[in-house]
Amino acid sequence: MIRPLDLTDQALAERLLTIQHAAYAVEAELIGFDGIPPLQEDLAGLMASTEYWLGRYDGDTLVGAVAYELPDNDTVDISRLIVDPAHARRGHGRALLDHLDQLEPRPISVVSTGSANTPAVSLYKSRGYSEIGQVEIAAGIHIAQFRRVS
Repeated sequence: MIRPLDLTDQALAERLLTIQHAAYAVEAELIGFDGIPPLQEDLAGLMASTEYWLGRYDGDTLVGAVAYELPDNDTVDISRLIVDPAHARRGHGRALLDHLDQLEPRPISVVSTGSANTPAVSLYKSRGYSEIGQVEIAAGIHIAQFRRVS
């Protein structure tokens, strides 16, 4: 089940933060860089998020989420896609992205991830995203930027 998340619910936000930290710890290990902003985010920062959030549940347990913004009438900007590592590789990330596509059917979708985050890069490419550039965020650490036009 996928549904919108209300980050003013502190218990929900705490669970989401736990998943976020765990998911970004995996990415930090993959890309060799632990300065990823969501990895450093605290509960107050998460609860103050202005992004839209969708959560994926396995029964009553939140196992993943996608955060996104709508910068204009044509674009969905996916700012975070997180899956609890204990529930990874089971299609939760893909299901969240599929649901987002149905909920916000805009012609342009953009997302970024660590260029060395092979699972995320593979997921985005398998969904029709093309790499449009890279940004070096620290010495030797690159973020790949992806775009999909439908």
